[in-house]
Amino acid sequence: MARQELLTEAQRKAFYELPEHISDRDAIRYYTLSDEELKIIRQQRGAANRLGFAIQIAYLRFPGRPLASGEKIPEYLVQVIANQIGIIPSAIHNYAKGRDETRREHLSKIRKEFYFRSFTIQEYRELAQWLLPTALGTDKGYLLVEALIIEMRKRKIILPAMYAVEHLAWAVRERAQRRTFKQLVQGLSPHQERQLNQLLYVSQPGKQSDLSWLRQSPGVVSIKNFHELMDRLEYIQRLDLPLDNGREIHQNRLLQMAREGSRYSTQHLSRFHTLKRHATLMAFLIHIYAFLTDQGLHMSEKLIGRIFNCGEKIHKESFQKDGKAINEKVRLYAMVGKALIEAKEENLDPFESLQSIISWEQFIQTVEQAEELARPVEFDYLDLLDSYYGQLRKFAPRLLKTYVFQASHASQSLLQAIELLREANYLKKRKIPETAPTNFIKQKWTKHIFKEDGIDRHYYEFSVLSELCNHLKSGDMWVPGSKQYKNFEEYLLPPAKWNTMKQTAQIPLTIPTNIDQYLQERFEQMKEQIKKVSYLVETQQLRDVTIYANKVQVKPLTKVVPDEVKDITRLIYDILPRIKLTELLVEVDRWTGFSKHFVHLHSGAQPKEKAVLFAAIMADGINLGLTKMADACPNISYAQLAWISDWYIRDDSYNKALGAIANFHTKQSYSSYWGDGTTSSSDGQYFRAGGTSSPLAQVNAKYGRDPGVSFYSHISDQYDPFYVQVISSSEEAPHIIDGLLYHETDLKIEEHYTDAAGFVDHVFAMCHMLGFRFSPRIKTVNNNNLYLSIKNPAKLPLKTQPLL
Repeated sequence: MARQELLTEAQRKAFYELPEHISDRDAIRYYTLSDEELKIIRQQRGAANRLGFAIQIAYLRFPGRPLASGEKIPEYLVQVIANQIGIIPSAIHNYAKGRDETRREHLSKIRKEFYFRSFTIQEYRELAQWLLPTALGTDKGYLLVEALIIEMRKRKIILPAMYAVEHLAWAVRERAQRRTFKQLVQGLSPHQERQLNQLLYVSQPGKQSDLSWLRQSPGVVSIKNFHELMDRLEYIQRLDLPLDNGREIHQNRLLQMAREGSRYSTQHLSRFHTLKRHATLMAFLIHIYAFLTDQGLHMSEKLIGRIFNCGEKIHKESFQKDGKAINEKVRLYAMVGKALIEAKEENLDPFESLQSIISWEQFIQTVEQAEELARPVEFDYLDLLDSYYGQLRKFAPRLLKTYVFQASHASQSLLQAIELLREANYLKKRKIPETAPTNFIKQKWTKHIFKEDGIDRHYYEFSVLSELCNHLKSGDMWVPGSKQYKNFEEYLLPPAKWNTMKQTAQIPLTIPTNIDQYLQERFEQMKEQIKKVSYLVETQQLRDVTIYANKVQVKPLTKVVPDEVKDITRLIYDILPRIKLTELLVEVDRWTGFSKHFVHLHSGAQPKEKAVLFAAIMADGINLGLTKMADACPNISYAQLAWISDWYIRDDSYNKALGAIANFHTKQSYSSYWGDGTTSSSDGQYFRAGGTSSPLAQVNAKYGRDPGVSFYSHISDQYDPFYVQVISSSEEAPHIIDGLLYHETDLKIEEHYTDAAGFVDHVFAMCHMLGFRFSPRIKTVNNNNLYLSIKNPAKLPLKTQPLL
């Protein structure tokens, strides 16, 4: 029987052999002997035996296997162990030349004294059960083997031969795959299975398969593209598949299978065995249905916004157009008013005073002109929406027909209004009944909707769709199958899992989960801090803070880096040799092995041609694109770059590769000169995109409507950029937590800094609960107040009052 191999030969060696070099930090971590171990070591006879015995303990710790007969022991390990037990390192030569029986006796004694276990069928079953949840989340063989070996070291299970570990990981992966496949196809009827198979076939020559059609990009925001989105959504709805089957599957595994379904050709998918083919197609349909649902709602929101923007634009233009005439009338009536006031005060004939400014006939004409210029008392842009009702009807009925909306108790009136409009569209009714739900209608719509002859259908529909957008954003309404607009309860842990976490006291928070205890501790801490600050204010010892005229003034930070450093920096850079970017990638990969994280989406294999991989990475990094990169590389074709980019390069690949580089850098001794790796900061860098902006583009206060994205980077105090996200240019604060939680490095961040864009209450709360200290720049600190839960804050020192 052939072995089930998950690793390359280099990966096996990395797991099973000691590295040629090791950092001081790792040496301390793995090879520091405890007092109990030192006591047993000193009981051995002879310096060579004591040193050999201690080294065998070190081997069982890391890499986790016994010292082999005749194996060459790395000098750094001998040195580290010898220094701890006070024996010269050269004594190990006598141990290596000694009897092999002594080595086996020492191993047996270590196992007995320190409770190391062999890898038996019992351990196999225990580890298989432990590994299954991990395998349900990923099928990457390297990650499964790595998780197994780390767990075996924790449990003091001596590593067997690597093929045995690989076989265990392979068996668990197969079991997890079968369970995932069966979960995805659960409840499928024979008819539905035939429908899934039909996705792969081309019905007419020259056309595309339904699967290829579903994969198409949604395109720009337009009514035509909206209807094409609805066509695809309704197609999936007609299949009537159990799309909820994906709810119990780990999201990483579901996303990976969906990616496979979106990347593989129809011919490749048709060659899968039946269970895998149907499961892959189900994962793809679950993902694409959620994507199309969100894209359709986003597009409809933009189309509705376009109509409202047009109304506002005409409203402003009407005032600008009539501005000169209105100004003339205002100035004229101001003069008339003054003349009438003087006439009354001096008992003059008011009509003669009026005609001294303007003739009576001209005055009558100006009044008529003023009436034409005048707008209703409550005139606003909503008055102009009625002329755009035809535009609304081009997509609104399809929106209400295709989507199934659900609502909380607070939004039931709006949900009933949606059902009423859906029914009116189906029955082609023109009039809205007097009994229509109206509790959701805001005051600004009232005068437009409620007319003498009943409810105005046009404005009622405008109001419903406007409020629908608002309620979806607030979470009061949701859409089944959506990812962005799903029920808030779906974001929460399942009740059974939450109850288990509470009962076992394993809630992953760094604060007390008892609210009374938590509040009591915070109140006590707040009182202590207020007393401390009050004393510092009274004694004028509050550094860099001045309270003057009831204003709090914080002294700006001064630059700590001397100007001369710039000159030295230039000198240093001039000394460094010039190097090509391609050579730099190859050299850094030789140090860190970051390229091993760019693996095939399905097989997990590394690319055979690293030059093509590096070229594709460079095309991303310098925004050159694959076509131009292929032109610049004579020995690399566009097809090669496209293949690598599609199957090997993903966001998670970049994150892991960046983590590998950061881990290598932080282990270097010189990194500690900048910091200890416990603090970090984050900020966004904006890059403009090509093309012109859409009229539907969001307006950014800083960058306007110009198209572009921001790269939001987290950087440690050792200058490692350990997490990078591509985000929209409108908001940064929501992405702060992502970098602190989801980076792929060994950094232990304790405190995080941001600019003023991160000064958000929600981020403060999340950082506090997760155990991070959050230190943003507070731009408006002089205008902010602290609110205290103290019964008599007036008793606090007067000089402290401006803070509160």
